[in-house]
Amino acid sequence: MTAEGWWTTILWVADADGLVDFTDLAPAAGPPPDPPLARLGPSFAGGLSGFILEEDGRLQLRLGQVLPPADAERPWRCPALVRLALRWEPAKATVLRDNELALEALTAFRRGIEGLGRS
Repeated sequence: MTAEGWWTTILWVADADGLVDFTDLAPAAGPPPDPPLARLGPSFAGGLSGFILEEDGRLQLRLGQVLPPADAERPWRCPALVRLALRWEPAKATVLRDNELALEALTAFRRGIEGLGRS
């Protein structure tokens, strides 16, 4: 955790062959035109509803790609490797252990990743 209270980590999807590309997680009909994080962000935030601090009307959650796509026109063609920064809601952070908070984040990430394949 940073001095400002931000909890940071890297999240990824891997299989037996290594890191999975976002294209492998896209709907069977093919990746939509918007970038994968544009879809992952809202579902991830929804999965952590009540856990993320809200300040000045904004959720204190940031998702970013660790490795940008080689071609900006094809945003799904890059590893499913995501940088996460968030500030936990203080009431939750005081009653839950660090591993419980981490489990909440991992569960929300898994559900968000699973949702990428739905049209």
